[in-house]
Amino acid sequence: MTELKTYPRVLTIAGSDSGGGAGIQADIKSISANGCYAASVITALTAQNTLGVTGIHPVPVDFVAAQMDAVLGDIGADAVKIGMLFSPELIRTVAQGLARHGVRTVVLDPVMVAQSGDKLLQDEAIDALKRELVPMATLITPNLPEASVLLGRAIGTAEEARAAATDLAALGCANVLVKGGHLESGDSDDCLLVGAENRIVTLRGVRIATRNNHGTGCTLSSAIAANLARGEDIEAAVRHAKEYISGAIRAGADYVIGRGHGPVHHFFRFF
Repeated sequence: MTELKTYPRVLTIAGSDSGGGAGIQADIKSISANGCYAASVITALTAQNTLGVTGIHPVPVDFVAAQMDAVLGDIGADAVKIGMLFSPELIRTVAQGLARHGVRTVVLDPVMVAQSGDKLLQDEAIDALKRELVPMATLITPNLPEASVLLGRAIGTAEEARAAATDLAALGCANVLVKGGHLESGDSDDCLLVGAENRIVTLRGVRIATRNNHGTGCTLSSAIAANLARGEDIEAAVRHAKEYISGAIRAGADYVIGRGHGPVHHFFRFF
């Protein structure tokens, strides 16, 4: 008899990007490219392209809960990635769903602002995020502007990023990755706090000249979730995901999709 196999499973909970470069669409591409089965819970529909966001239509919170119950009650998940959550009610609903199904591995990408500068999170949702979801996270992955919002202070240097990682961990999350794409120095070094060892790791990165950087945060966090689902530890999962996103940015730099910030090349390893 043939032995039955299973996939490492990743559930992404995020908004839909009609342009395909970020959100649920980028998550599914990234999870798939990193060797896992992708399931989804859509929290909002956006009218969006490479130039910006022209509309946001939140999904009713009871239907978000229904999607979570449908997926987690049948397929299950070895890791969950969380992206765009629009309101305090939605944040609370997602937190309750994770608790209800005993989800243990959560990568939280605190999406607040689109690449175009469009705001994606209500002001009152920030406190709910810190209170309800950050303490449940295995890893949070803010960029510098998002870390600044969460901590209520400006963060622009490598030293400030390291301090931010420690202070964000104090909010209750197990591990913190502060992404350095907005560093004043022009570098793209990330700062990873490995909570269990109280150790900070600097992940070097070379800035790649391209306008095709839409959805990089979604892509990175989903790749990390996929690596965790496949059994890697935090540091290995983050390192390998950073290698993946760097390759995807580099491979997609010469393509033209739309008139603004285009997507990365999620499947550069395959074509």
